[in-house]
This record gives sequence, structure tokens and C-alpha cells, in this order.
Amino acid sequence: MGTVHALARRWRVEILIVLGLSLGKSAIYAVVNLVENLSRAPISQATAQLNTPRINREYFDLTYQLLDNFFALVPVALAIYLLWRPHRSGFRAIGFNFSKPGRDALWGIGLMVLIGLPSLGLYALGRSLGITAQIVTNSLNDYWWTIPVLVISALRNAIVEEVIVVGFLLTRFKQLGWQPWLAIVVSSLLRGSYHLYQGFGPFVGNFVMGLIFGWLYTRTKRVMPLVIAHALLDIAAFSFGRQLGFG
Repeated sequence: MGTVHALARRWRVEILIVLGLSLGKSAIYAVVNLVENLSRAPISQATAQLNTPRINREYFDLTYQLLDNFFALVPVALAIYLLWRPHRSGFRAIGFNFSKPGRDALWGIGLMVLIGLPSLGLYALGRSLGITAQIVTNSLNDYWWTIPVLVISALRNAIVEEVIVVGFLLTRFKQLGWQPWLAIVVSSLLRGSYHLYQGFGPFVGNFVMGLIFGWLYTRTKRVMPLVIAHALLDIAAFSFGRQLGFG
């Protein structure tokens, strides 16, 4: 019994550390940013900028962009390491590997279609209702490396969010004895909360996305289809934001 309690205490500490280094920290900043924006004006007048230049010097900006993407993946490495067991790698534990490429790709594309079109409609509705900030998906300068960096950024977002919020959290919640529905709801609330800097519409949209992704993960035990779907969604949004209706 003492060993069980010790393991549970360790898992809770691991969750706090991983989230404190990654998306838990992002959620706190997003809430503060939302409150700060609301203290100035209605959220509809705010602007949420993604993929911004760090400096107006081409190759230094490229260096900063690559470093930002690299170091954002360190908490992912920590989460996978914590899931590692002598008989099973952390990658295999959450299905973050290439063992089922065809099936994962089909699921990923299907999820992208299922979520992508409603997300555009929800963004338009949120803007019309005044509950969503104007989202600028890309304000990088137009260099030869802009599109590759946007793709890298999309992959980074997909890996960080799906590995940590779905694969790592749902695994630890299950080990702690949580009911699957409760684990999925809490994971989805976290996903929505770190998008609150974009307004209440994206919070709702990402919460629903989290419910769908969490449900699918509990059925398949594979995070790779979720990473593929998320990456495709972000690549489209980052590369064709204006054409898709973003700022």
C-alpha cells in the first residue's frame, strides 16, 4: 500500500512539473492575458498574434525561430522519458511512433476534415458575437525560410499539445484511478484554457476538439493520428490564414 501511495504521489508531482514547464504555464499566461485584454476593451477588439518575428534581421530571426521550436519540445522529451519502462518505450506507451502509418494517416486526415471546417465557422461566429479576438496566424517577414518555419511550428504545436495533454496526461490520470470521462474533460479544459488569449470562442472550440481527441485516444491508445490532424490544421492556418478568414 505504501508503494502505491508513493507512486501516486510521484505521478502527481510529474504532472505538475511537466505542465509547469509547458502547457500549464501557457494556460496561466493565457488567463492573465485574457483578463488584461478585457480590462482594456471588449475581447473582439484584441488581436492574438501567432508566429511573430523576433527581430528584423533575417538570419538571426531564423535562429531564434528554430531555437524557440527546439526548446518547446524539451517538455515533450521529459514526458516521454517519464513514461518509459524497461519493457516498453515512452513512444510506444502512447502510440507516438510509425508502427501504423497508413491507419494513422487516414485517421489524421479524417479528423482534420471533421474539425477544420467547423473551426472556421466557429471562429467567424465568435467574431460576429464579439467573443473572439482577431487571430493573426502569421506575421513573419517574407523570407525563403518562412514556410518551412511555419511547418516546423505547426509540427511543434501538434507534438507538444497531443503528447502532453492527451498521451501523457490521460495515461497518468488512468494510473491514478480517474474515470475516463473525467480525465478527458479535465484534459479538454486544459486544452481550451491555454487558448483563452484568443477569446472565448477558441476556448469552446478547443475544448470540443479535446473531447473528440481524448475519446479517440482512449479507444486506440495512439496519439500519432492526433498529431497528424493537429499538424495539418495548423499548417493550413499558418500558411493560408488570410485566405481562410483569419487576420
